[in-house]
Amino acid sequence: MFTGIIEEIGTIHGLARGPRSVKLTISGGLIFSDLKLGDSVAVDGVCLTVAAIDGLTFTADVMPETLDRSALGALRPGSQVNLERAMAADGRFGGHMASGHIDGIGRIADQRRDDNAVWLRIETDTRILRYVIEKGSIAIDGISLTVAKLDDSGFSVSIIPHTAQETALLQKKPGDQVNLENDLVAKYVERLLAPRETDAPTPKLTYEFLAEHGF
Repeated sequence: MFTGIIEEIGTIHGLARGPRSVKLTISGGLIFSDLKLGDSVAVDGVCLTVAAIDGLTFTADVMPETLDRSALGALRPGSQVNLERAMAADGRFGGHMASGHIDGIGRIADQRRDDNAVWLRIETDTRILRYVIEKGSIAIDGISLTVAKLDDSGFSVSIIPHTAQETALLQKKPGDQVNLENDLVAKYVERLLAPRETDAPTPKLTYEFLAEHGF
């Protein structure tokens, strides 16, 4: 589980491509203070498992499903990425609940400055937008952000100076892809409320039904 509060910016140190997979080697600093084999690290919002550690670099395997769902396939040696270790049980919950399981990809459609903030407009498909609400939370490249505006083809967020400085998000330009993870709560609520073939028919709420049950 992650919070969307980025700990540091890492750099893609090495990249080995398989037929449909990738092995990433990522360098950093802060996260190595207690990083261990098998730990989970969100890399641009994608939950990856630490498979090897060598000094201030770690290696992680990216399977085909992850490449299909995310923008990790566009990374190159030297690319900078947002890094966050899994949330400690005794830590502050500064962002929102994020699993590191990417729902899909968005595209930066516009970037403009507004005094001390920078507006980003992200375009994506309806499969993602159905879970997005104005003033709700969304993770963009692993960063917990608030949706400021919403329309039929995308949404906008406003980036404060601290986020601009501590993440790699504004290094991307219009046309670049970003990883998107919707709010977990919305997806679970939809799943729980969706009718299934095994569900018993829901009785209609009528005066007779209420009277029969003592109302």
